[in-house]
Amino acid sequence: MTARMKPAEGSMTLAEMKEFAGFAAATQRYIRRSLDIGLDREDALQRWSRDIVEAASIRAQARHYVRLPDIRATVPDDSGLDHAEPLLAPLVTLTAFDLGQGRITSFSAYRFLYERLVGAKVRPWLPAAFCSAAAMPHLHPELRRALLQSISEAAATASGWSSRQPAFFPHWVEKVEANALPN
Repeated sequence: MTARMKPAEGSMTLAEMKEFAGFAAATQRYIRRSLDIGLDREDALQRWSRDIVEAASIRAQARHYVRLPDIRATVPDDSGLDHAEPLLAPLVTLTAFDLGQGRITSFSAYRFLYERLVGAKVRPWLPAAFCSAAAMPHLHPELRRALLQSISEAAATASGWSSRQPAFFPHWVEKVEANALPN
């Protein structure tokens, strides 16, 4: 017997799909690649590597993403300051790596990725991690400006966050030649 999806769940999944579709192609590719690495879904090196530079980037990303289980384990149930350092130190470092790759170019793309990598419980902490990492000196000043301007006042000052887990996790989709499609 299968569980039935509630109408609200279906509309939320559709909203997540529409949000993902609104990202640039390079951002979509990076998110799918990151989910393959972070969720251990596929052999990311084989799937995503197009050249030696990208292979090196994927290896570096995998080295950074080994911190994900610890980050997931340290997401607190409350927002007390005593919980900030154990979570934010590795989260900001990981965020800084991803932003430094130049493919995550907005807070919404970052939030989309990290809600899936870490889980819904991390939502209250994402604005702080994003702003901290986006202001780091390893990023070009123009990229820093664009990243910091991409976070809305509503996202930065939200009084509450949804605890609903994301439903849509984008995957690699094989290209199908147009002449291979049935008429």
